[in-house]
Amino acid sequence: MTVPPPGPRSRELGARLSEVESPAFDARRQARSAASGASHAPVVYARGHGSNVYDVDGNRYVDLTAGFGALLLGYPPNAATAAMHAAIDELPLALGDVYASDVKVRACEAISALYPEPGARVMLGLSGADAVSCALKTVALATSKPRILAFSGSYHGLSHGPLAALGFSSSFREPFVAQLGDFVSFAPYPSRASDLDESINAVRAAFSRGDVGAVLVEPILGRGGCVVPPNGFVRALREACDEHDALLVADEVWSGVGRTGTMLALEHEGVIADVVCLGKGLGGGMPISACVGRANVMAAWGAHGGATIHTGTHFGSPPACAAALATIAVAKDLAPRTIELGDRFRARLEVACANTQSRAVVRGRGLMVGIEFETAAIALSVSRTLLERGFIVLTGGVRGNALTLSPPLTIAFELLDAFAAALEEVLSVMESKSHNQGSSWK
Repeated sequence: MTVPPPGPRSRELGARLSEVESPAFDARRQARSAASGASHAPVVYARGHGSNVYDVDGNRYVDLTAGFGALLLGYPPNAATAAMHAAIDELPLALGDVYASDVKVRACEAISALYPEPGARVMLGLSGADAVSCALKTVALATSKPRILAFSGSYHGLSHGPLAALGFSSSFREPFVAQLGDFVSFAPYPSRASDLDESINAVRAAFSRGDVGAVLVEPILGRGGCVVPPNGFVRALREACDEHDALLVADEVWSGVGRTGTMLALEHEGVIADVVCLGKGLGGGMPISACVGRANVMAAWGAHGGATIHTGTHFGSPPACAAALATIAVAKDLAPRTIELGDRFRARLEVACANTQSRAVVRGRGLMVGIEFETAAIALSVSRTLLERGFIVLTGGVRGNALTLSPPLTIAFELLDAFAAALEEVLSVMESKSHNQGSSWK
């Protein structure tokens, strides 16, 4: 660290940005500052390399967020960015669904092959929200039942369709309820075995209405705190969908493409969804997503003579498709390492948290890791103090009381170990300070 963050250049650029950007983001920073008692003024990135990012003041950070998990292979140089640069020099844009590029053909083949059964069909987009929107449209076309069952704590994107199924924060959804329609019911997402019966009973109650066409679920809650549900949860959902002739839609935007050590997180449970949504890491930092589904389900898109489509100008751009091809290939090779590295990292974090009074809970699978604290104020304070020590993390969880970590799959364990050591030190210092001031850590 060359200067305490944010440095003067970051403060200057941050102030300029607040003059022209949506006021929502500055208001959020102010609210977080008030909640934690610490400044949440932003640093401004300048460049990245591997698992490090540098701000405009010359500070170097270990990035435990990797672009919200999208930089699956880290910052350049890597196979994804090399493929992207080669493709953009050849053909920056084709003609979407009219005249595709050759690399789009190969990317769709590779993405289809990620689905556990042959014959899967692919529809591309730019973001995870695009993929979920496509999945919701697929449900409408493939079933005669319009209602969707989603879960508390779930985050599916902020476009209008996915927003209706967002159980993460009511403040994201409620101002727009009049525009969203009433087609989603919610059930509790189980975080431990004792929650399972309540969740599945709510699923069965929703199905008793007779109009639920699909269950939309994150196999592991992402923004909701990297919560791994108890064994049997997704299998019970699969069985309920089969019993009621409904579709199981898996939002693997965060958990997919090797993040948990398998190409799809559902592989850990041996469950196959009817429709899978991919995004974030799929392009290694380039904007590309995919809705992948069983052939008989996706056939509904062809039943209207081509009059019903879901597409966009930049869907399936050659640079993004090239990056996706490279990312998929590398992620497959990294899968065994990701499992081993994730297990070691979470074990190290548990030791770090156990040596303090913080009562933090470590969650996750592979390199999708959450650290849950008792309050949002603690999580915010910890995240900011870690920034000052050169580590970038995000807060998440339904109550905002967790750190959500999604480092590059290529990160060295030494950096993860250094983060755990810094976390342990930060928690110890915060507890001592709280004790000396006569206040409660909780």
